Amino acid sequence: QVQLVESGGGLVQAGDSLRLSCKFFGRTFATYAMNWFRQAPGKEREFVAGIDWRTTDTTYADSVKGRFTISRDDAENMVFLQMNSLKLEDTAVYYCAAGLRVTRGDYWGQGTQVTVSS
Repeated sequence: QVQLVESGGGLVQAGDSLRLSCKFFGRTFATYAMNWFRQAPGKEREFVAGIDWRTTDTTYADSVKGRFTISRDDAENMVFLQMNSLKLEDTAVYYCAAGLRVTRGDYWGQGTQVTVSS
């Protein structure tokens, strides 16, 4: 059984930074790729960033490359998303997901709201 709990969302201004955290509850964290997805109002859920469990290679959506950084702490069963230079279009509910590979979500958290204002 896997449970994911996100935290760190909030209301920020454009250009600010925010760090999302996701706690993985289960015994096999180190064998999952960890991903962040987001869903803006009226839009489909989209992949944001992922980190491979074996190589720790990272993958990013073009829209966040150079601004967002995903990392993981296998000792603490946590994954993070550091978001810098936030834009209005980054406003969305952000979901943490564990999957058998990057870009895939087999288990999902409940989501955390990120709102970027001008």
